[in-house]
Amino acid sequence: MNVLGVAAFAAVVGFAFMLGVSDAPNASASLIAARAASYRSAMAFSFATHAVGGLIAGQAVALTITSLVHLPTDRLPGAYLAASVASLSFTLAATRRGIPVSASIALVGGLAGAAAVEGGWGAVGWGGFHGVRPFGVIGTLVAIVLSPLLGGLVAAATRLGLGRLLRRGARPLERPLRGAIWLTAGLVGMADGSNDGQKAMGLATALLVAAGTLRSFEVPLWVTALMAVVLASGTAAGGRRIVRTVSSRFYRGGPLADLAAQGASAATILGAGWLGAPVSTSTIVASGMIGVGAARRRRHVHWPTVRTVVVAWAITVPASALLGAGLVGFGRLFEVVW
Repeated sequence: MNVLGVAAFAAVVGFAFMLGVSDAPNASASLIAARAASYRSAMAFSFATHAVGGLIAGQAVALTITSLVHLPTDRLPGAYLAASVASLSFTLAATRRGIPVSASIALVGGLAGAAAVEGGWGAVGWGGFHGVRPFGVIGTLVAIVLSPLLGGLVAAATRLGLGRLLRRGARPLERPLRGAIWLTAGLVGMADGSNDGQKAMGLATALLVAAGTLRSFEVPLWVTALMAVVLASGTAAGGRRIVRTVSSRFYRGGPLADLAAQGASAATILGAGWLGAPVSTSTIVASGMIGVGAARRRRHVHWPTVRTVVVAWAITVPASALLGAGLVGFGRLFEVVW
C-alpha cells in the first residue's frame, strides 16, 4: 500500500471514530433521559454494546457502501481519502454545536462529490434497488430518508399502544420499565455498531483489495475488530452537548416514551442491516424521540430544535459533496504544482 493508500486507510479509521461520536446519544440518551443511568455509566454501556455489535457484524452493508463509487484501483484511495475527510469535517463542525447530524449521510455526499471529480459522473455508482435491497447512491439515500420516517411512525404507534395497555398501571411498573430501557438501549447499541461499523469496514477492505493486500472482498477479522473498537471509543467520547440534545431537547416523556423510541429504533436499524441498507442510525433514534413526542403531546416537542436538526440533515449531502469534490480538486492542483 502506497502513501496515499495509507493516508486513506487512516482517514477511514478517523471516520469510524467520528461515526461513533455522532452515534454517542443512540444507546445512552434514553438511559439518561429516563434517569436509569448516570452519564458515565451510560457511555460505558454504549461502548460495550457498540463494540459487540461491530464484532458480530456481517458484510451486507459493507458491500452496499462499496457500490457508491466505481473507480480504477489507483484512483480509489484519493476518493476515499477526500470523502472521509469531508465527512469528518462536516460532522465535527455540527457536533461541536450540539447538532446530531449523520456522519453516514456526510460520507455518501463526500463519496459522490469525490468520485464525480476523480472520474466523472460515470464514476458515481448511482444505483437503485435489487428487489428490496438498496445499492448505490440513490438506493442508499432513499433508505436513509425513509428509515427515520419509519422509525418515527413505529415509535409513535408503540407509544400509543403501550399507553393504552398500561394506562392504569404505568406508575407501579416504572422500575421494570427502566430495566426494559436497558434492554432496548443495548439492542440499539448493537444494531448501531453493526450497521455503522460495516461502513468503515467496507471502505477499509476495498482499500486493501485495491492495494493488492487482499485478493477478494472479504472483511478480515482484524479490520472488523479495529473498526468495532474505534467506533465504540467514539461513542464513549461523544460530547455531552449532543447527548443532551437527543435526551432532553426533542421531547421528555418519561420511561414509557423512551422505551417506545428505543424499541422502534432498534427494530428499524436491525431491519435495515438485514437488507444491507447503510442507514443513518442517529437520525432514526432522533426521529424515534420526535415520534413518541408527537404521538403523545405535540406541544411538548421542542419544534425549533427539530427544525434546526432537519435543516442540518438536508444540507449534509450537498455540503459534503462539495467538500469531497473540493478536496479532490485541491489534491490534483497540488500534484500539478509539486
